[in-house]
Amino acid sequence: MKVITQISRILVGALFIFSGLIKLNDPMGFAFKLGDYFAPDVLNLPFLQDYTLPMALFIVILEVILGVMLLLGRWKDLTSWLLLLMIVFFTFLTFYSAYFNKVTDCGCFGDAIPLTPWESFGKDVVLTVLIGIIFLNRKYIKPVLGPGPINLILALSLAGCIGLGYYVLNHLPIKDFRPYAEGLSIIDGMKSAEELGLEPTKYATIYSLKNEESGEIKKISSEDYVNDNWWQKEDWKIEKGKSETVLVSEGYEPPIHDFVIDLKGQEITDQVLAQDRIFLLIAYNLEKSEGDAYEAINNFALEAADNDLPFLGLTASSPSVIDAKNAAWDIRFSFASMDETALKTIVRANPGIIMLEKGVVVKKWHYQDLPKFEELAKTWK
Repeated sequence: MKVITQISRILVGALFIFSGLIKLNDPMGFAFKLGDYFAPDVLNLPFLQDYTLPMALFIVILEVILGVMLLLGRWKDLTSWLLLLMIVFFTFLTFYSAYFNKVTDCGCFGDAIPLTPWESFGKDVVLTVLIGIIFLNRKYIKPVLGPGPINLILALSLAGCIGLGYYVLNHLPIKDFRPYAEGLSIIDGMKSAEELGLEPTKYATIYSLKNEESGEIKKISSEDYVNDNWWQKEDWKIEKGKSETVLVSEGYEPPIHDFVIDLKGQEITDQVLAQDRIFLLIAYNLEKSEGDAYEAINNFALEAADNDLPFLGLTASSPSVIDAKNAAWDIRFSFASMDETALKTIVRANPGIIMLEKGVVVKKWHYQDLPKFEELAKTWK
């Protein structure tokens, strides 16, 4: 059992550090995921929505520190208890998500390794077993170094986590795993399986049929319903509201499926993606956007216009909010509408700016990193 405990300690410690650092690379993305869990139709904890970012930072830093503590063998009782409480909570969360199909990606490894709800639950079950072994046999865990070196490593680990979190929140993730990363084509990301000659994911509709005379219930696929002429059998009726969609086989699904731009009731997605070069200001929520950033953004947009380059704002905010912010910030460019989730995915800043060339994401900037237009223009010549 001693050997099994040590193997479990190494596996769990390494996984917690890896998982924490992956999410710490993009804490805002993990905060959005927590927001999904707190939504009214999931856990119904809307009062926590305003605290998702500090909660996300606390959780991911705690993950890393617990992993380091476990590997170093420091404070084994505290570490074992915290690991056990954390994994019990997340096992419940992933089971709830999988069973009720509420959140389709737990965000356990950020966007680097997307997991289905049941894969996430399975991962947590395995971790629960390993942590249970560690908890019950923690007497076998011994410090690998003296108190001084261990405390120094923990202090440096904590400082490094805080520094990394501060950096990515004030700039952008160091590594972008999303389909809008620099160098990727939005157009290619939107292509269907059929366009790429790949096998698409297949679903089937299952009808609930009830015999009006006997009361018997049958579950019939839509394909069998047509092929076996169930629609001609007068005694059998489809029960309204009880049809369901089930997965038949997994296949290719486009990573980008909600990039749709609407300008005053007209879709302009194709026109935007066809531009030789265009700048897009991304502000998923103007009421939460950083107002002080718009003076520099306005100047940038005006310089772009002077060079015959289009500059367009994208937001999910309502027209009344757009009008209010236009007046308050003296906005010098137009805003179009887009899905909020898509905007949050494109760039982890509110606002952030991206430059597209023929639909390819060439560059992305946090509003604090927006370059001088004349310096950027030199790179094109």
